[in-house]
Amino acid sequence: MTDDIDIEKIYNHWINTSEKDFVTMINLYKTKDFNWSLFIGQIVLERLLKASVVRQTLNHAPYTHDLTKLAKLSGLSFSEEQLDLLDTISTFNMNARYDSYKLMLRRMSRRDKIFIEKMKQFTTKSRRDVIL
Repeated sequence: MTDDIDIEKIYNHWINTSEKDFVTMINLYKTKDFNWSLFIGQIVLERLLKASVVRQTLNHAPYTHDLTKLAKLSGLSFSEEQLDLLDTISTFNMNARYDSYKLMLRRMSRRDKIFIEKMKQFTTKSRRDVIL
């Protein structure tokens, strides 16, 4: 552990910001702003996983949006199905930023509810696992 970083402060930052973003994700979804709802949902999971990485490694989480990579560093156990879901959700970080990807997401809009529900379930499970 590096003496000049406050692990608990960093951990709490990731947890607190993920909780605020979770509310934002739900509100965006309710207003049918699906692209940004999925984008924020990815960030919610990223922050929860980064909190776990900080606790596991006693160091800063890596600069990445790759949820699968973070999951593997987190010390938590995930099924292959969950890792596949994280891999798909990781793409939402990029997809919401660019118009060509937004168009693709709009075509998926009927599946948005499924992804939001899965992210809500995953967030609930991750919170239980991360907040010990």
